[in-house]
Amino acid sequence: MTPPTTSLRRCSAIAAAALAAVLAGCAGTPVAQNGEAGPTVGTPVATASSTLAATRRAAEGPVPGAVILSRDGSAQPELVPAPPLESDPATASDVTHADAAAAAQADLWARVRGGFSMAELDDDYVHKWEQWYATRPDYVARMTERGGRYLFHVMEEVERRGLPTELALLPFVESAFNPQALSTARAAGMWQFMPTTGRDFELKQNLFRDDRRDVLASTRAALDYLQRLYSQFGDWHLALAAYNWGQGNVQRAIARNMKAGLPTDYASLRMPVETRNYVPKLQAVKNLITHPEAFSISLPALQNHPFFLSVPIDRDRDIDVALAARLAGLSLEEFQALNPQMNKPVILAAATPRVLLPYDNANEFVQRLKEHRGPLASWTAWVAPRTLKPAEAAKQVGMPEAQLREVNRIPPRMLVKVGSTLLVLRAAHATRDVDEHVAENAMMVLAPEAKPMRKLTLKAGRGDTVASVAKRYKVSAAQVAQWNDVGPRASFKPGQKVVVMVAAASPSSRSAKPAPSKRPAAKAAAPAKGKTVSAKGKASAPKAQATAKSSKKTVR
Repeated sequence: MTPPTTSLRRCSAIAAAALAAVLAGCAGTPVAQNGEAGPTVGTPVATASSTLAATRRAAEGPVPGAVILSRDGSAQPELVPAPPLESDPATASDVTHADAAAAAQADLWARVRGGFSMAELDDDYVHKWEQWYATRPDYVARMTERGGRYLFHVMEEVERRGLPTELALLPFVESAFNPQALSTARAAGMWQFMPTTGRDFELKQNLFRDDRRDVLASTRAALDYLQRLYSQFGDWHLALAAYNWGQGNVQRAIARNMKAGLPTDYASLRMPVETRNYVPKLQAVKNLITHPEAFSISLPALQNHPFFLSVPIDRDRDIDVALAARLAGLSLEEFQALNPQMNKPVILAAATPRVLLPYDNANEFVQRLKEHRGPLASWTAWVAPRTLKPAEAAKQVGMPEAQLREVNRIPPRMLVKVGSTLLVLRAAHATRDVDEHVAENAMMVLAPEAKPMRKLTLKAGRGDTVASVAKRYKVSAAQVAQWNDVGPRASFKPGQKVVVMVAAASPSSRSAKPAPSKRPAAKAAAPAKGKTVSAKGKASAPKAQATAKSSKKTVR
């Protein structure tokens, strides 16, 4: 993106200073509410020092105007003054652009439009998506109102990096700006990161949080990724195709076209239908934002200032999500809209540096937290010391098995493996919060409950091998080899003892009738208790006449 001219920067500074004075008198105006999409953008800033110029660096450190929580819970506001005006006076050409600059400073949509710099795409795919959005005004309204919570922050990051502002519209395409979105392919968040790609860009995914849904972390990672792709391809359309399809696939498509002597631009590559529609869809959104009236679309008014503050969390104070929302004066849904990365109903302070809160609610949260008496967290983490049945784990932590299963989503007939972390009720006397190692690495591993096994000791017949015994008893050759301390291709000598483990019959199966045999049962007496039988099912005791199939052996 071409950097703004010096004159435009001067006018922007003038407009920002004027806007600061106006907004200073707006403090305390309540946030507008919308039943479907949550709070709409337009919340006035709390003080003149928290204007646009005073709220840069939102993702890099304490937000200007934000409250900082000390260890004793007290609030320490950090206010950053607006930048001084440039010393040299404005020229005539500066004044010419003053109205446009002022509009961009006051209206977030104008600011977005002012930074468009990608090459235009105009084809049937674009027209199709323009029509799709134009015929769904209710969907566009919900999408843009929801996006209004996050768009200012995304614009801050895009402009800080000097990127085209079309990229700020990409979450409209990816997720309709829904940070809770989860695709069938397991892509998550408003930027739709796959699990592996998320880990590549340092988005933590564990039992307690998924940073692919974190508003600040996912925006940072997405722009890092897009910049890397642009560096690789040198073209934004190709970079976007790679974001959707993968850089390896795009690189191979380019190589195929080069080999065939064909153009290598986005429109000329052979690609999946989804990727073919991807950039046209973004172009259609761009066109709607640029000229909403041409599509009979009404955009919500978005003022050009932050919707939320980043409020640091005391690293020694775990707190329930529901309590944090209540202290902030928000519904649980409103709180989760800004903090969607929380997987569990507790915020572990050791791994959660901050929460995001609307401007008017940040100070309320800090004050109420300071005044709160009683425990902050009713949940905590517990690490299984050994592999346990859920009933055993529930007994150890002192909570009902049904509740433990429900809160940790443990299916029936599963074991909790050693080292797994479970969410459990916090004992009334417990004062220690979850440590950083557990908070950062908590995982839960389940395994099917093993069926009870019984041991058979057999006598090998002539020609018996590990493979033939395994086939006869429907187990693997590797298991038979392990049980008998031989190789998987070993043969047994006639009369050699062979150990086989088989599933013990359940009480119901013992009383049930045996399944009809496909071949006549050998007429031989059952061996006496404790006697060894042959691998082929014949009793070794003299004068014994078998009455059962060879699969029913005497347990030794």
